[in-house]
Amino acid sequence: MSSTTDQALSPAAAEIAELIRRSRAAQHAIEHYTQEQVDDLIRAMVWSVARPGVAEDIAQFTVDETQLGNYAGKFLKIQRKTRATLMDIIHDQSVGILEEDVERNLIKIAKPMGVIGALSPSTNPEATPVIKAIHAVKGRNAIIVAPHPRAKLTNKKICDLMRAALEKLGAPADLVIGIETPSLELTNELMRQCDRVLATGGGAMVTAAYSSGTPALGVGVGNAVITVDDTADLDDAATKIHLSKTLDLAASCSSDNSVILVESIYDDMIAKLQAKGGYLCNAEEKQKLQKTLWDDEGHFNTTIVAQTAAKIAEMAGLTVPEGTEFYIVIESGWGAEFPFSGEKLSVIMALYRASDLD
Repeated sequence: MSSTTDQALSPAAAEIAELIRRSRAAQHAIEHYTQEQVDDLIRAMVWSVARPGVAEDIAQFTVDETQLGNYAGKFLKIQRKTRATLMDIIHDQSVGILEEDVERNLIKIAKPMGVIGALSPSTNPEATPVIKAIHAVKGRNAIIVAPHPRAKLTNKKICDLMRAALEKLGAPADLVIGIETPSLELTNELMRQCDRVLATGGGAMVTAAYSSGTPALGVGVGNAVITVDDTADLDDAATKIHLSKTLDLAASCSSDNSVILVESIYDDMIAKLQAKGGYLCNAEEKQKLQKTLWDDEGHFNTTIVAQTAAKIAEMAGLTVPEGTEFYIVIESGWGAEFPFSGEKLSVIMALYRASDLD
């Protein structure tokens, strides 16, 4: 955490300093909570956003505000992913003695870090704040969430729901604070003044987090590569690739970006992907997509992120069959000269042919 003096505070630094003060006071109030108490808090936080009626509202609200992804994907993220994350951590010990080495006379005791500064992206603004918040509170920390400006209202909605849930259990609402008028300056100040940064966003933002002077954990570009060989259940593989490629219109960095097929199942697997709504692009269509996704200098066109296959066809000047859900682009290499080999955050998948796994 960087120190600042009252005389040197800029307006942004002063605003963040006040949020840090509130957040730290809230964190101190639960510093001596038991394991049962903090687990009750995170259960309530997840239920506040995932309960029937609310999850549906958040999903539609997020799509309306960000114009990214789709309702079905947003709903699954807020209703299922948050609950799945809760179940992953609910039985983990985060209070008291974690380990004891009698021979070496060592005891490891859980201690809160303090105030967590969290960066939340526009592509996943419904689940990221919740998942980061329950991890923070699980460790008896407080959290301040800095959203992408494109998702600031979604972030406020979600943070307000979690705050209300905390208050109902007698805990301070300020364990979760959302920045309501986000800006780059405020985000940078948050990273400087908090005790630990959790950064999810573009590569530049994650680099900024690691350069902030505050300990940070970050995740930026994702580029999942899937390999299918002749031992696979091809129907099952096609179903899973389709789900990953189309969920929330590929807004998640964990979405399948490239698929490697071994020679022996290549044609069969392509046919199964096509049956799932995949459209195999020819060389001319590939060039049209490439010019739509990247300019001559290689800069990515962010307006294509998490859009429907029909919208992408319109942008690229393609004519595709009704029912097309994602694009399959045959690629032969990787790196800057082969842009489809990188992250695309869209329903476009690079396809590679391999003689074998070696």
